[in-house]
Amino acid sequence: MNKLPEKTIGRLSEYRRTLLNCLAKGKTHIYSHELANLHNFTAVQVRRDIMLIGYSTTLKKGYDVKALIDVISKIIDTDEGINAAIIGVGNLGKAITTYFNGKRPKLRIVATFDNDPEKANRVIAGVKCYPISEINKLVNELDIRIGIMTVPPENAVSVLETLVNAGIKGILNYTSTPLSVPQNVHLEEYDMITSIEKVAYFVKQKK
Repeated sequence: MNKLPEKTIGRLSEYRRTLLNCLAKGKTHIYSHELANLHNFTAVQVRRDIMLIGYSTTLKKGYDVKALIDVISKIIDTDEGINAAIIGVGNLGKAITTYFNGKRPKLRIVATFDNDPEKANRVIAGVKCYPISEINKLVNELDIRIGIMTVPPENAVSVLETLVNAGIKGILNYTSTPLSVPQNVHLEEYDMITSIEKVAYFVKQKK
């Protein structure tokens, strides 16, 4: 299969989360318009995404929920799974670690890192925290491939350089500092302030 667009991968992840919830509630089949309504997408968009991954159905009762989950999982997940680490164990770092661990068996947060000596070598939110100085060693030992940055904005560039030099291939940046990475590294940036300001703008339009 050819490389899928980033937005498609994002929607597939959302579909799988919803489908897993449907399966847990005993729902075995779902129509494209039902899935679309749950995500505020169009049914046409849902059908395009699902056709793009090579899945189709002739059943009048819609998509087989379990089968569609399996197809999406084969595309998003790896057989062996991928290990991730949190860098910066403040309130946000702890919240992400607590929320995420156990949600996806093929994605695991196996370590956290912080430059605070009072946090290092302790188990925080169920995961051991290490000094940032040990990143190079532990990326190799624990096969960490994703770094999730929740550090102060002023530390973002130096932490990014440390992660890239350690061999990290995927970075999720929760800081407000825009970053750039080499072509062999994938970067996702999430700025909470920008997201809230976007919501505020559209709330203003509703008056």
